[in-house]
Amino acid sequence: MSGVRRGDLGTYFRRSQFEPLVSTLPYEHSLDHVPKNETVVGTDTLIGVKLGSAIRLSILKLDGIHFEVTVPNNGKVRDLKQSIMMYVDSDEQSQLGHRHISWKHVWNNFCLSFGKEKLVDDDARLHDFGIRNNDEEKK
Repeated sequence: MSGVRRGDLGTYFRRSQFEPLVSTLPYEHSLDHVPKNETVVGTDTLIGVKLGSAIRLSILKLDGIHFEVTVPNNGKVRDLKQSIMMYVDSDEQSQLGHRHISWKHVWNNFCLSFGKEKLVDDDARLHDFGIRNNDEEKK
C-alpha cells in the first residue's frame, strides 16, 4: 500500500471513502471479514495488523473471559492499557449502556502480567518482555 501509512485512515469518515484504499490491498490482505458496523479506528487497526505495523494480543481476565486488543509493534505497557480500556469501555457501553469504570482504581489494585513477569512500568516496551503478535496477556 504505497503512500498510505498506518493512522491515515483516521481521516476517513464514510465507508465509501474506504473503497479506493481497501481496493489497493493485495488479495491476501482482503478485509472481507470486517464487520459491517466496524469503526474507522477498528478498521485502521485491522489494516495495521495485516500490514505488520501492529500486533494483536489476547487478554485473559481473572474471571476467565478472553478478548483481543491491538497495539503498535513498538508499543509500551501504557499503549496496552489504553487498548484494554478502550475495548472494555466500548464493550460495557454496548452491553449495559453508560457505565463509568474507575481505571485508576483498576490499575492501582490489579496489574497486567505476561508469563511470570508483571507489567507495572508503563514506559516499558512490550517486546522487552518477549511479547509478540498473537500472544496472551493476563489481566
